Amino acid sequence: MSTPEVYGTTKGWVKESFDFLPSTPYAISRAACDLHLRSFHKVYGFPVVFTRAANVYGPGQQLYRIIPKTMISARLGNRLPLDGGGISRRSFIHIHDVCAATLAIALGGTNGQVYHISTRDAISIRDLVVRILHIMDLTFEDVVQVVPERLGKDDDYLLDSTLVRSEFGWSETLSLDDGLVETLGWVDTNFEFLSAQSLEYVHRT
Repeated sequence: MSTPEVYGTTKGWVKESFDFLPSTPYAISRAACDLHLRSFHKVYGFPVVFTRAANVYGPGQQLYRIIPKTMISARLGNRLPLDGGGISRRSFIHIHDVCAATLAIALGGTNGQVYHISTRDAISIRDLVVRILHIMDLTFEDVVQVVPERLGKDDDYLLDSTLVRSEFGWSETLSLDDGLVETLGWVDTNFEFLSAQSLEYVHRT
C-alpha cells in the first residue's frame, strides 16, 4: 500500500508507473520502499502488488486530515487554517471503496503490477471545504482563515484508475456528498470525545 506522493505533483491524470519525483522526505521514503520491493520482484520473483490510493477519508480518520478537521473546527466555532487558500487539487475516495479495491487486488492482482485506486473526480481543497461547510449550513467566511502554503506541498495528485476498473470490475459506490454526510454523522455522534482531541499533526519518530 503505497501513496501517490511518490509521483510528486501530477500533470493531469497519471497512469501506474515507477517514474517518481517525490518532493518530501516522507514521499522519498515511500518511493524507496516501492523500488526496494520492485527489485525483489524483478530479481527473485518476490510476490508483490502495489496499490496507490487517492486521498482516503471516512469515519475514524486521523483528526488532522482536512475533512474531520474542518468539521470539528466548525462545530467548535474555531477558525480553520487553510494552507495556501486550498488551491491544490485532490481526488477523495471513501475508505469502504478503497478496502473493496484493495481486497480484490490482494486476491487477484497481477504479480509486480501497480494499481491506482481513485475516483475520476478532482476537487480543490478550498471547494471541498466549501462543500463540507454547506452541509453544515455555514460559509467559508464563517470558518476559514487562509494561511501560507505548507512547505513541500504538491499541487495535484490525480490517479488514473482505469486498470483496476477494467481488471476487477471495481468502481466506487459512495459519492463524495454521501461520504461527507456519513463522516459528519460520525463526528457528531462522537463529538464529546473528538472535540477534546488535538487536531494537529503529531510527528512520530
